[in-house]
Amino acid sequence: MRNAFMMLTALALVASACQQGSNTTENNADSTGASKVAKVEVPVPAFNADSAYAYTEKQVSFGPRIPNTPAQTKCAEWMIGKLRSWADTVYVQRTTVTGPKKVQLPCINVIASFNPQAKQRVLLLAHWDTRPWADEDAFDKTGKLDGADDGASGVAVLMETARQFHQQKPEAGIDILLVDVEDYGVKEDENSFCLGTQYWAKNPHVNGYKANYGILLDMVGGRGSQFYMEGSSQQYAAGPLKMFWDVANKLGYSDFFRYEKNGGYITDDHIYVNTIANIPTFDVIAFQTNGDFAPHWHTQNDNMSVIDKGTLKAVGQTILQVVYAQPFNY
Repeated sequence: MRNAFMMLTALALVASACQQGSNTTENNADSTGASKVAKVEVPVPAFNADSAYAYTEKQVSFGPRIPNTPAQTKCAEWMIGKLRSWADTVYVQRTTVTGPKKVQLPCINVIASFNPQAKQRVLLLAHWDTRPWADEDAFDKTGKLDGADDGASGVAVLMETARQFHQQKPEAGIDILLVDVEDYGVKEDENSFCLGTQYWAKNPHVNGYKANYGILLDMVGGRGSQFYMEGSSQQYAAGPLKMFWDVANKLGYSDFFRYEKNGGYITDDHIYVNTIANIPTFDVIAFQTNGDFAPHWHTQNDNMSVIDKGTLKAVGQTILQVVYAQPFNY
């Protein structure tokens, strides 16, 4: 017993010396209460706005990504192919959802997972479909629109982040969810929007899927965009939302990410992630100072002429900074 005690004592002293001599680790806990080890700071990649702009342009080149059109199929194939070359695992949900007037709509949700074994996860999502009609257009409310900002820009930012995750794997688990049939709804029925997200929230790609929080991107590429803290986002995901805005401002993007209260509440994909999937999720979406959407919203002016690389950079670089440097510090 004495020899065993002396041996254990010696081992304890060695272990203690090793801990005292280390400057690269520190025991603490993350926001979920899970024990973690803080490691040597990892350099955050530079978000490539030229690449994101090209991904926006590529989506627009397919034509309006309206459900049940060739453009829907072609764009889905392109996204799936790209993500399979980058992600650890790609899931494809193909289903049929019921739109207004009981129209049956093909729906394709695409999910790309990085570090699928990690328990601490961040969900990044955007819709990739295009509204079938330009109902806010001053001249032709039945015409088609490109959806360069409303749809393509959010997907483009997430495609570029996926490319960066492939080149430099983050420590956190990341899931990129590209949802379909978001914009087929009618104003008389708010729940007729976000049909792809409603399906995913009820039928996640992994049984029992959970993430610490989610970040929704919607209309994140327009020139002169400003992002205010949306009302439902503050209600459901105040901590992650505040963290994201603080990071953006520290990076020098205070012209984009504003702290002023404008009282906006939006029925968007994050509502169903919050209320059905029970994942705290906030919406990064451009508002005008009066609470209205950008003038090109749901008009034929939503084309590549409104897309600004500076806006794409501000959103994308903030995501990379959060994911690589402080994903759970809120």
